[in-house]
Parts: sequence; structure tokens; C-alpha cells
Amino acid sequence: MNAPVLVINCGSSSIKYALIDADPQAPRLAGLAERLGSHDARLKGKNNAGESFTQPLPNADHAEALNAILQRLEGRVPGAVGHRIVHGGEHFTQAALIDDSVIEAIETTAALAPLHNPANLAGIAATRKVFPELPQVAVFDTAFHQTLPPRAYRYALPEALYTEHGIRRYGFHGTSHAFVSQRAGELSSRGAGGWLTAHLGNGCSTAAVWNNQSLDTSMGLTPLEGLVMGTRSGDVDPGLHAHLHRQLGWSVDEIDNVLNKQSGLLGLSGLTNDMREVEDQAMAGHPGAKLALEVFCYRIAKSLAALSCALPRLDGVIFTGGIGENSPIVRREVLALLPHFGFSLDEAANEATIRGKEGKLDSAGHQGPEVWVIPTDEEGRIAMETRHCVETPE
Repeated sequence: MNAPVLVINCGSSSIKYALIDADPQAPRLAGLAERLGSHDARLKGKNNAGESFTQPLPNADHAEALNAILQRLEGRVPGAVGHRIVHGGEHFTQAALIDDSVIEAIETTAALAPLHNPANLAGIAATRKVFPELPQVAVFDTAFHQTLPPRAYRYALPEALYTEHGIRRYGFHGTSHAFVSQRAGELSSRGAGGWLTAHLGNGCSTAAVWNNQSLDTSMGLTPLEGLVMGTRSGDVDPGLHAHLHRQLGWSVDEIDNVLNKQSGLLGLSGLTNDMREVEDQAMAGHPGAKLALEVFCYRIAKSLAALSCALPRLDGVIFTGGIGENSPIVRREVLALLPHFGFSLDEAANEATIRGKEGKLDSAGHQGPEVWVIPTDEEGRIAMETRHCVETPE
């Protein structure tokens, strides 16, 4: 398939899109429709010439936004549409051509990702109306982690909760972990091997990848488990829910809201969920920001150390995501907490590697596990999997 792939990532009030050619180096048309359903909804992005634009879309819904996106494709017709779907449960181990049975399977996992899957389904419905003749492909965040062994994905809970209700660890950010670990295998003389990957953004997760297969990851049944994130708590004592209910009278929904939307960097700092501001305030001496930065980095290091148990051999660590790619402070602090792993950070390279730069951060002549920054390309990975699914259907 030589035609470009239109990659769609639908949120409850947004659509992120990118038109990606078969040549990964070709320029991309990309943008974001945001605040959908409100009077100040808008579409913003860049055209083929690299010029930025903003287009008001007052009160637009998903279908109207997709029609506006279509007009921004500058006459280029996609050959397929690839959708990011957050949760595929155990139904999907790879991308799938969308039909009624696939939609039904995605609906059955909606309870496991109530903030994501319904929005993803709305995007599919709207896109099928706009592009009824095009093949549509679902690419799942969870699919890459379906190679986890039972010792990594099972919770120590009664068997029936797994067999009858699917309660297990699934993992997320799969397209990102897959992309950067494969890229490290291409860049490093060590090849595919054993890599610890750290996707650090507003959502954060780590993974242990061996020969391009995920063996363990930090997120679990939902994207709340694991690391400290922008507004998400990450790991807490499972007894916290009962404690808050008994002592404060909070409902399950109130507890869920606090853990997902009021915690993480925001909760610890009392200021913001933006790591850039957290770092600035920490350097200025703000105690909450300093604590947030310390907890954030410690939890990452702790997670990477634990995940190393899954790997037969450790070849290196990869930082990606908005924070992983752009925060020398976080990279330095995380590695400083892992002295026994034998990493050796070149400070000048660490400071210089920001804003989408790809690079190896090891000190000269270092023979131990490597340190890499690799900008993630989730849209590119989705396009690749979409193309493969269309060209080689089962």
C-alpha cells in the first residue's frame, strides 16, 4: 500500500491526527482538534509547508472535526485509517481490521478503560462515516504487553477474578515501548537484547523488553498502576480505598477521581502537573516541588530496578516521552539512584539532548549498560502496524 495512513487518536473532547507516508522520513500533516463540544473548539496543526494554523470549530463534535481534518489533508487521500485504542484486554495481541466483531470486543473492555475506550469508539464511529470506503485498523496500547508471562501479569487474587472477569495486569503505552526498544536495537551494537524503557510524560510507565518482546511493565489492569505521573498517584496501598471510605466517607468515584486527577506531581507539589514548572520551583527551593521531583525520580529508579529481574541480560535503559526526552535533571537523578547497575552518564551529552534529539548518553569508553534518549513515535508505529495489517490480513 503506497498511499499514506491517517492515524487517529481520539479523546473524549479531542482528536489528534497525523497523515503518514510509507516513507517514514517524508513530511507529515499533523494536528489536534481540541475542546470539542464547546464554543471554543478549534483545530490546530501544520500544513505541508510546515506553516502553523488554527481554525475555529465552534461547538463541533467528532464527526464535524474529522470533516475539518479531511479538508486539511491538502488533497492527499489516505489508503487506510489507523486508530489508537487504549485497552484491548486479552482479545488482541496485534492490530486488527475493524469490523463489528472488533468493535464489540473493544466495547467489552470499556469498563477497564472508562476514560479512554468510549472515546476511541466514538472516533471509530465518526471516522467510518467520513471514510466509509477505507479499511480501518485498531492498534492497541495493550497488545505489545500480551507477551508477559503469567508470573508478571497475574495478581495474587482468587482465580475466578481472572478467568471470569479478566482481572490481570495488561500494561499500556505499548506502541511507545515497542518503537523505542526496536529503535535501540537498530542503533546499538548490542542489538535487540535486553532493554529497560521509560516512557515519561503526563502518563508514565516502564517496561522490560527482551528481543523486542515485553516481559514486564509497570502499568497494570488500568493506567493508574505503577509510577508517579502528572495527576495520577501510581502505586498506593490497596487498603487506601477502604481506609478513605471508612475514615472520610468518600465514595468509590471520589477516591478514583482523587487518585487519577488530583494526585501525582500535582498532588505532591501542590502547584502543577507540569514537570517543567516542578523543576523550576524545586530549583527555587519550593518544598512541595522538591518532594515531587524526588518521589517521581525515586519511583522510576525503583521500578527499573525491579523490572531488571525480567531480563536475562541488561543492555541499557531508554528514556522517552515528553519528560524522558527533555529533562536532563530527571535522567540524571534516576541514574544516580541506580549506581550498582554500572551506568555511566556523560553530563555534557545529557544536558545537550533535548527537544526531540536522539542520542547515546554514555561516558566515552564506557563498557557497561548503555543510556539512550530516543524520541518516541507512537503515530509512526501505529501507521506501520496499520499498513502491515492491511497488506497482510489474516
